[in-house]
Amino acid sequence: MKQGQSHSRFMRIAASLVITLMAVFLCTSVLVSSGPSKTFSSRALANWTTTLSGGHFLKLMGTENRVFTEALPDEERESFSLGSLFFAITTSINPDDPRSLLGRELPGFSLFDTTIHIAGEGTDYTSLPVESSPPDDLLASEQKAKQEALDRKKAEEEAAKKKEAEQANKADEDKVVDVYIGTTHTYESFFPELEMEDIENANKATHKEINMTMVADRLKQALEQHGIYAQVEERDVQATLVERGLGYEASYDVSREFIKSAKADNDDLMYFFDLHRDSIRRDKTTVTINGETFARPFFVVGQNYADFESNLQIANELHKKLEEIYPSLSRGVFKKSGASTNGRFNQDLFANSILLEIGGVDNSLEEAYRSIDAFAEVFADYYYNEKEGENE
Repeated sequence: MKQGQSHSRFMRIAASLVITLMAVFLCTSVLVSSGPSKTFSSRALANWTTTLSGGHFLKLMGTENRVFTEALPDEERESFSLGSLFFAITTSINPDDPRSLLGRELPGFSLFDTTIHIAGEGTDYTSLPVESSPPDDLLASEQKAKQEALDRKKAEEEAAKKKEAEQANKADEDKVVDVYIGTTHTYESFFPELEMEDIENANKATHKEINMTMVADRLKQALEQHGIYAQVEERDVQATLVERGLGYEASYDVSREFIKSAKADNDDLMYFFDLHRDSIRRDKTTVTINGETFARPFFVVGQNYADFESNLQIANELHKKLEEIYPSLSRGVFKKSGASTNGRFNQDLFANSILLEIGGVDNSLEEAYRSIDAFAEVFADYYYNEKEGENE
């Protein structure tokens, strides 16, 4: 009997030691994962907790009191499953996102951390935005553009100068320039405007003149038609990279300097646009509306900074307004974070910062112009609604 009691006591002591050791190892691993900083953090724990959104908590509380679910969109009120939520939390697998199943198994796969926040028509994880960089030799070399595109640029520049001269003669004391338009990847261009036979490599769609700066100028003109005044960044990010001997990955560092100096020179600036062109192909970036083809836009919001939710809210509202007036035009709203992306896009500098992608490499300038005109119309509606709210 005593021998049995001794054995049982020994087993309890051994179990206690094992549990204690496991607890020590667990605490040590968590502390080590927090890194050398003084903050207590863990990327794995952070990723796990991000599985739960505010909507999930509302749904959980709604199981006891239906009033809480009234704050949810109609399509989400009846779609809640406690079992699926528990499965997603415990396994970190999202049935709607195959990357969650493979991301930890395939080397490098987890680096693609783009999240679809709002999906436009046809948008899924097979049509995510593609970030690309042109070969270094293309940044320093001369690409050939079609003569029609060059003539168009020249005509647009002359028309803009003429309009500026006319406006200079008409003093407008109430004129406030409060919109900034930049192009971090300045030379992003469109294959239909270039004299190129090889269009398989999307990275080659680049040009020093026929590029996103023309779309930026078009946005400025379109906004002015709605009584909104903007300034376009005249400094060339890509040329600055070459001058300083920097790589393409430093583009946002240079454009960050430009944005900060622009704000220092003009404190009235309230909205900050960064225009880009996506690198995926035409079938994903083009839509026909009322018999005309448009280069589909979408919004990108970085998450690698605090308070990104305010920029996310603006992107949400602009997307919804686009869908109301131009159904199927917007590809949606995407959130980006993680090691494979900048994750800030200079949106951490000021509120009301919007990264807008217009079309892809196979779209034409005409298609990009149609889309930017549509966006200007939608933004003007948002802009004046905000003004009215401030005056109330």
